[in-house]
Amino acid sequence: MTGALLNCIAEGPASAPPLLLGPSLGTSHALWDALAPELSVTHRVVRWDLPGHGGSAADLIGPGATVGDLAGLVLALADSLGIERFTYAGVSLGGAVGLHLAVHHPERLTSLAVICSSAHFGGEQPWRERAERVRREGLEWLAENADARWFTPGFTVPRLVADHRDAAPEAYAACCDALAAFDLRDRLADIAVPTLLVAGRQDPATPPAHLREIADAVPGATLVELPGASHLAPAECPDAVLTALRGHIGEAAGRGMAVRREVLGDAHVDRAQARQTPFTARFQDFISRYAWGEIWSDPTLSRRERSMVTLTALVAHGHYEELAMHVRAARRNGLTPEEIGAVLLQTAVYCGVPAANQAFATAQRVLAEEDGAAG
Repeated sequence: MTGALLNCIAEGPASAPPLLLGPSLGTSHALWDALAPELSVTHRVVRWDLPGHGGSAADLIGPGATVGDLAGLVLALADSLGIERFTYAGVSLGGAVGLHLAVHHPERLTSLAVICSSAHFGGEQPWRERAERVRREGLEWLAENADARWFTPGFTVPRLVADHRDAAPEAYAACCDALAAFDLRDRLADIAVPTLLVAGRQDPATPPAHLREIADAVPGATLVELPGASHLAPAECPDAVLTALRGHIGEAAGRGMAVRREVLGDAHVDRAQARQTPFTARFQDFISRYAWGEIWSDPTLSRRERSMVTLTALVAHGHYEELAMHVRAARRNGLTPEEIGAVLLQTAVYCGVPAANQAFATAQRVLAEEDGAAG
């Protein structure tokens, strides 16, 4: 990555639905080491580092930084990777970034998971004082008691403690400024994306009450509390966090399957499911989650409009078997035969007369079959 962007590690298929993972203050992308390999089986996982942490440059933020500034850096990173919409999960400060995105940039998120975090972080003064001391003395004094702040007694992750010790003091202090100024409690009800909250029962930094506050305010949010987990739950209880994330992310597949059936019909989907094999299972899951659970479920375009776009694209590429299926889908989505004909006529101008000729023949056959079935 260039110095103008956050450092990141990308894992998983480039064609898979993107999942961005945000770290907590004082840690790096290593916070997700135990989960990223599993999550990258089904997602394009992008783990990013805070400014001055891990591989990110310290001068990406400065004194007086805000969580909004960090969210802007995350969006710039996503843009550089060609990622328009994504699922987001973040811990502590990384979770605050996710809340900011859900409030101020909801069009970029497909779903949100907020882990061991808060809509506010206990008032401004303690964070201002910590920032001042870090600027004076560095981070060694904080790294010495990191285990007590992050983990239950007797547990540690040396790599994360080392990341804390090696962070750039000026960038760490700027992140403290961001936490000092952060308070989204009056905007939580505006969050409309599917939201998961994960709390560590033994978390002293963001106790479960902080996550309950968010869950109570965000419409339809789900709250999971993990016994035996402190502030860095993905490092201390990775299996439990993975289970919660998979359940949350998997909601897109369930939602997608419902939309797929509504658009294509039960008979078609049942046939596709019956033909599924272990070899094609991941592809079918991908279609349900991404094409139907995210794209066709996006309210920016109506289903009628999506049918028009889809018919045109199928004619352009000569996918006439798929075209027949989507002519039926277009009828379910409310297009009349006259409107379907108008769409195909326009393809004659931009896709060519031979392509439109074949498309009209395919559509005429399908519409005749529908008329015969209705009769």
